[in-house]
Amino acid sequence: MLTREACEALDRKDPLKDTRDLFALPEGVIYLDGNSLGVPPKAALARLREAAENEWAVGLIRSWNDAGWMDLPLTLGAKLARLMGVKASEVIAVDTVTINLFKLATALLERDGGGIAAEAGEFPTDNHVMEGVSRITGAPMHRVAPNTRPKDLPDGVTVLIKSAVHYKSAQIADFEGYEREAAARGLSIIWDLSHATGLVDLKLAQWGAKYAVGCGYKFLSGGPGAPAFLYCAEDQIQTLEHPVSGWLGHKRPFGFEDAYEPDDTIVRWRTSSPSILALSALDGAVSVYDGVDMAQVEAKAIALGDIMLQQAETLGLDHACPGPGERRGGHVVLRHEHGYAIVQALIDRGIIGDFRAPDLMRFGFNPLYNSYVEVFDAAQALADVVQSRAWDDPKFLAKKAVT
Repeated sequence: MLTREACEALDRKDPLKDTRDLFALPEGVIYLDGNSLGVPPKAALARLREAAENEWAVGLIRSWNDAGWMDLPLTLGAKLARLMGVKASEVIAVDTVTINLFKLATALLERDGGGIAAEAGEFPTDNHVMEGVSRITGAPMHRVAPNTRPKDLPDGVTVLIKSAVHYKSAQIADFEGYEREAAARGLSIIWDLSHATGLVDLKLAQWGAKYAVGCGYKFLSGGPGAPAFLYCAEDQIQTLEHPVSGWLGHKRPFGFEDAYEPDDTIVRWRTSSPSILALSALDGAVSVYDGVDMAQVEAKAIALGDIMLQQAETLGLDHACPGPGERRGGHVVLRHEHGYAIVQALIDRGIIGDFRAPDLMRFGFNPLYNSYVEVFDAAQALADVVQSRAWDDPKFLAKKAVT
């Protein structure tokens, strides 16, 4: 175990230490949500105020042109593209993860035929929406075992949904290996980057990935329900027909034509009027990554997680994620039969993690605002709650709607 003094030394030489000041961190809170909602960057709050109080309240309808509202899904997409390792022209900020999964999967099935595969134990929406796609298109849906490789998928599968970082285990997928096997079989992978973007050093183009979706409210800290984004490799855009062909995906939206003619660029994945206030908040949030080395971000996330994992070992707690020193996403997962109550007892002390059924305590680490010392302090508090049985209190045992 590191000492608190050793953690203080790590904080002093941390190349990311200055980014902490870019966030509106509440006093008395150690925020280790894992990661369902990021702390708001100050730039996100400022950008939201500007969009609401000036662009909307003063500019009114003129702001669609004067403030660049119409192009915001594209200009924001270009910023996100850098964090994904793809071209600026290949990403658009739009809709939600679920909707974008539906759009890409349906378009791929229309082009290629065949069936869909999703892993058992994936984030539920990834399975649920594919069931819906199967029902609508008639394409067979295959729910396969976790970590089934593309080479081992059932015959006839042409589309695989795969999380880049698993929401429970924090396991990082083998991008290159999966894409290599997918290419050999002629199938397409839609990567769900929800727990990866802003944390993992992504190089999608280099790895051969052609399709991906992700959300803006986790590590990107774009706010509750922040917009999602869609990535489609440039050489694939015109091969796919957007199944939700709304007016803003038209080549000439303000021509107000009856017949649909899709735009030739990533714009074709746009459907209807974008949510400008939500996009503006995410646009401001993404600015905290200016000049940030994503390799340093990923490395620090592992180091922060190791502090918690080492404490867990002293407590005899099992972990359901890669162990100390191993590559993983931005959270660690610990198993305890009273995990929910333990998390609630920690929240009562100002240490905010979260819980995933049936018995998983999840602690997330955002290297841009979490320090080594506060993770050390959180680990010490975990030890105290477990050893003293402070969790065994009716107020911590009663489950709330959101866990």
